[in-house]
Amino acid sequence: NGNAGFQQVLERLESDPVCQRLSLKSFLILPFQRITRLKLLLQNILKRTRPGSEEEVQATQAYDALEKLIKDCNENVQRMKSTEELIYLSQKIEFECKIFPLISQSRRLVKCGELTALDFNNLSTKWKVTTRPIYLHLFNDCLLLSRPKE
Repeated sequence: NGNAGFQQVLERLESDPVCQRLSLKSFLILPFQRITRLKLLLQNILKRTRPGSEEEVQATQAYDALEKLIKDCNENVQRMKSTEELIYLSQKIEFECKIFPLISQSRRLVKCGELTALDFNNLSTKWKVTTRPIYLHLFNDCLLLSRPKE
C-alpha cells in the first residue's frame, strides 16, 4: 500500500483483459484451490477403481502424497499468518528498552485481548476504585501485558 508505483502497475495488470479482471489475491489463491480439486478428483477415482488393482494402489499413493502436500501448505499458511501477527504487533507495541525481541521463528500469538485493571486507593476514609485498560498478549512461550500510550 505504501508503494505508489507498485499500486499503479498492479492496477494496470489487474485491469488487463488477459487477467480477466481478477485481483492478485485470486492468482495467489488459485494453486490452493487446484490442489483441493485434485483431492476431490482422486477421491472419485478411488471410488471407481477395482479394489486390489494396480490402479487403486497408484491412486492411493497419489492421494496420500496429495494429502501430505495439503497438510504442509496449511501449516505454512498458519506459520505465515502467525509471523504477520507478530510483525503487526511489534509495530504497535513500543518498549521502553529493547530487551525483548517480539518476532521469533518459534514464537506465535495464542490469544490477545483487552482487560480492565482495577486500582484500589485507600489513602482517604473512602475506598476509591479506578480502572484503566490493559492488553494481554499470550504467546506460546511468554505472557505480555501492555497498556495504551497516554
